[in-house]
Order: sequence, then C-alpha cells, then structure tokens
Amino acid sequence: MNHDIISNILDQHDVVLFMKGTPDRPACGFSRVVSTILSLHQTPFHSIDVLEDPTMRQDIKEFSGWPTFPQLYVSGELIGGCDIVQAMHESGELATLLKSFKKETVSP
Repeated sequence: MNHDIISNILDQHDVVLFMKGTPDRPACGFSRVVSTILSLHQTPFHSIDVLEDPTMRQDIKEFSGWPTFPQLYVSGELIGGCDIVQAMHESGELATLLKSFKKETVSP
C-alpha cells in the first residue's frame, strides 16, 4: 500500500485533489467541477491523476475510506468529493476554509 506515499503528499501540499485526469484535462465531469471551483477560489492545489496509477487509485480509496473521485484534501484532512465541495462552495464554507491558501494577486 502507498499509505506512506499518500501521507507524504498530504504533508507536502496544503491542498490536494486526487482526480481523474488533470486540471487542464479532467477525465470526468466531477473532477472538472472541483478543479474549476478551486480555481474560482484562486487556490493553488496539487493534483494527482488517479488514472495514471491503478495502485494509487485503489490505495487512496482505502486510505480515505471514500470510494469515488475526486477527493479533496485540505491541510491533510479529507473534505470530500464533488457534491460536498459544491455544497460548501455554494454556502460560502469553502471560501472560509480556503481563505488562508488563496493566491494573492499583486497590484501593479
């Protein structure tokens, strides 16, 4: 199992999205939605394409106890999948959660 590898990824990055495809080329609509929401919040995130590594795809399911993708982690904690992220986005809860990770824009 890749539990040590997964833990290291979560330790190294504040916001991690395990998804099908990449942010530029999502391979499913749910992954596209979550990736887009993170971009709307101007939140840099590390993405892992679970389609590239079948072992990782299975191991992250076991690690999280969450059977589907995408899976969003913030500060090492599983937030959830598309439905949860979308609901948190609509309620404003996600903006609060991601506030400290937002990419600051610099005025000229």
